Amino acid sequence: MFIVFAATAYAESREVRVAATAEDPFIEKQTYLKQIHANEAWDIATANNNMVIAIVDTGVDLEHPDLKPNLVTGANLVNPSLPPQDDNGHGTNVAGVVAAVGNNDRGVAGILWRAKMMPIKALEMDGSGGEAKLGEGIRYAVDHGAKIVVLSLGLNKYSNYMNEIVRYAEEKDVLLVAATGNEGNRVKYPAAYPTVLAVGGMTAERKADPRSNSGPEIDLVAPWDVFTTARGGSYEYKDGTSMAAPQVAAVAALVWGKYPAMKAYQIRQLLRQTADDLGAPGWDSSTGYGMLRADRAMKEMPLADMYEPNNRKDQAKAISVSKMISASFSGGSDQDWFYFDAPYNGTVNLDFDTGGLPVIVQHTDANGNFASVAAKPGQPASVQVVKGRSYVQLQLDNRNLKQEVPYKLTTSFDIYRDQFEDNDHQYSATVLPSRSQTIVGTFHQMNDQDWFELPIEQSGSLRIRVSTDTARIDPVLFVQKKGEKAYVVDDNEDGVEESLLLPEVFPGSYYIRVSNVKEYPFPVTGEYTLTIEYDAKLIDPNEPNNRSYQATTVSLNTPYYGLIDKPDDVDWFQFRIQENNMVQLDLTEIPDGVEMNMILYDGSMKPISNTSGMKAAKLQQRLQAGTYYAKLSANQTFDRSLYQFMVNAKPLTGNFTDIRGHWAQNSILGLSDKQIINGYDDYTFRPNRTITRAEATVILSRALKLSQQKQIAYTDLSPNHWAYADIARAAQSGIIDGYPDRTFAPDQPVSRMEMISMIARSLNKTGNLQGDVPFTDVDNGYWGTGILKQMKAEGWIAGYADGTFRPDQQATRAEFVSMLAKMIP
Repeated sequence: MFIVFAATAYAESREVRVAATAEDPFIEKQTYLKQIHANEAWDIATANNNMVIAIVDTGVDLEHPDLKPNLVTGANLVNPSLPPQDDNGHGTNVAGVVAAVGNNDRGVAGILWRAKMMPIKALEMDGSGGEAKLGEGIRYAVDHGAKIVVLSLGLNKYSNYMNEIVRYAEEKDVLLVAATGNEGNRVKYPAAYPTVLAVGGMTAERKADPRSNSGPEIDLVAPWDVFTTARGGSYEYKDGTSMAAPQVAAVAALVWGKYPAMKAYQIRQLLRQTADDLGAPGWDSSTGYGMLRADRAMKEMPLADMYEPNNRKDQAKAISVSKMISASFSGGSDQDWFYFDAPYNGTVNLDFDTGGLPVIVQHTDANGNFASVAAKPGQPASVQVVKGRSYVQLQLDNRNLKQEVPYKLTTSFDIYRDQFEDNDHQYSATVLPSRSQTIVGTFHQMNDQDWFELPIEQSGSLRIRVSTDTARIDPVLFVQKKGEKAYVVDDNEDGVEESLLLPEVFPGSYYIRVSNVKEYPFPVTGEYTLTIEYDAKLIDPNEPNNRSYQATTVSLNTPYYGLIDKPDDVDWFQFRIQENNMVQLDLTEIPDGVEMNMILYDGSMKPISNTSGMKAAKLQQRLQAGTYYAKLSANQTFDRSLYQFMVNAKPLTGNFTDIRGHWAQNSILGLSDKQIINGYDDYTFRPNRTITRAEATVILSRALKLSQQKQIAYTDLSPNHWAYADIARAAQSGIIDGYPDRTFAPDQPVSRMEMISMIARSLNKTGNLQGDVPFTDVDNGYWGTGILKQMKAEGWIAGYADGTFRPDQQATRAEFVSMLAKMIP
């Protein structure tokens, strides 16, 4: 119950409330209620008797006095002739968190004091069960009127069957809330499906519990430890994500009671919106959107787009690569920026539900590579990603649309195809070098398995291990010497390493197959590591090469292996390049405890440079055409593992390795010769990378030889910024300015329209030209139309072959330099 006080202050009269408080005897033991601020939520509502909450679990203690008044008829799917009586205790624990009767002078209080809980027994007495019963339990709940289904259980494996069950629930507007799991690994299914609200566990210190499973699919966290109902009418302490998930389900029921017209996806989004952000701002893979806050969920207004403001790159909001979210375009001119952290190289698919309106996706990956792709109805946009942070700019294709467009975005991730494919059969096995090595691979497609052939040239011992970074892989190891008996190793459970030791191996071909357990044929987001430890006295394949005149001739970009197996041993290599190149010499796989030295000589045997290192050593040098020599030595001998030596060479065009044959090559070379532009430290220009406001301003400042500068005071640009002086000069000349919020956004990509505007200001073009609009994707209402008319009429710009100009598409470094080259004689 809650107490209402009336208070008067000056001429204002208002009602003041204290938070409602349950008076059950064990309420002080329920510390998690304070963490999620349940008391403040109870000040608004303590019950929801208008919808059914299904507990798919081990059943519920049907006679527990703190639960019985809140139970409705359920089902026993394990033994349909019996009621769903709990013979394990887990389901009773879950039910108490959701809706133990509140303020009844008995035991504990659930987050819902009064509710309709439907017990569905889908698990055996020992708490185990298969996905068939789990799916049957979800479908039963949906078909018998449940609006929320609590799933404090999980499986490591994806299945088409369970995916269809989850989709069925979403179509019926039923909210599924599931625990992520307690193994300190990847989020379990069904929590991992895009439309399931995935709940992890949080410690009393407001951090993700290290045992709580995490990853791209997590939505929220809730307290890990609870005090709740137990079998036999008793009470006990329990912990785990199994106890966190029902907290979220119960708060969802409170919220849905307040907003009965909302859909399941809107309830999910409101709980994300009102979560208490933990750690770095925004979504992250360990705590999702943050800690469940019952009070905020009940008190804050639902937002059509919780990610706003995100109209610029520096305002981009974090999202997952594997979840459904909802947001809104305020109109055709609205841009929504998001970023996501790809866990591996691969592909991110973006599936939009906009009511049939196409969306333009502009993507920049972690290496700065840019791509633009359209997502049409029924056709998700797919973007290639590298491991790390990618940015996407979203905008409706129809930029002239004036009304608000809510949308749902479902992301999914496909891991990369590993470098050893296609090796799915023994006859196509990848042949490995005869040595110890570590290989990282993936199961990127249905029924994927990887075959390797290891030629053994000398007798020795062989140990093979396969491990994985995810419990979604249950590795199976197959090893067979050609023509002999095979070994199959599958001794351990999901995610646990398998290994095989062969104390004595003889020359011949050994076949190794790595696969996931047979019952799981689906692609997996995760990597396995195959470690081969071959112990044999090795022979240097390049000997004799102890003198410069004996130097081994190497082919560029090809690995060579060797030993330093005698006290006076040195290894000489020679290579030839035909033109100016950026050359890199890599010496890797140096044995533990050994330091190797590498000296580079020109054709007259004059030393050019040298380096040394343990584990690895690298030399990078700009070299002219000619013959060169490398001399390798070590501080001690080794004969049980081979070093790797490789010479990589990239031809230089001007000062760059990546512009030869590029359409903007001449423009880049011209401005580089004038010292207006330069590249990166690795001799690349990266012409297809998007250009930022800071980069564009610096280039213009150099090109125009600006010298005077004014005082500038942007909140996101300090005087120590590398581009500060040039930005100040460009601001003085009126070429560029900041935003109304007093920011400059130096790292924001420049759009094609912004690029043209900057060039036009530099040329003193005012954009007052009248006449027809020159491009099909702009109209007279567009802010830059006048500039486009004048620049097109005077021959400065041309659009695309389809008649468009694509003004909001991000400009690349090559495009900017090409425009600038026209301006600079």
